[in-house]
Amino acid sequence: MEGVAGRRVRVRATTTLWRPTGPVELDLVRELDWRAWPPRLPEQPIFYLVLDEDYAIKIARDWNVKHDGAGFVTRFEIETAFVSRYPVRQAGGRTILELWVPAEELDDFNAHIVGVIQVVHEFR
Repeated sequence: MEGVAGRRVRVRATTTLWRPTGPVELDLVRELDWRAWPPRLPEQPIFYLVLDEDYAIKIARDWNVKHDGAGFVTRFEIETAFVSRYPVRQAGGRTILELWVPAEELDDFNAHIVGVIQVVHEFR
């Protein structure tokens, strides 16, 4: 694909993911300039992401608000070729789909985020 001044532009296929989160994690994402997820705590061996916006809303609204006083739904793009290494897991109903990223792989995961992490819903 030709870009500005005839330069070649590499277009990467991306996948949209959502993450429901509380205010503490969101502050850490802000500190990382909205480009990465913070390291997991020792008691958090898996980084969970969801493939359905409605499911992310339900978690942020019904769980994060109750436990943290606020819930946020974030959305971001990640390289499809990279994220395809993680199997989709069904956590309940047909649309309750998650990706589980081992905590020790989070730096590599972050390196494949395309663009920035965005807050798309907020609940209090």
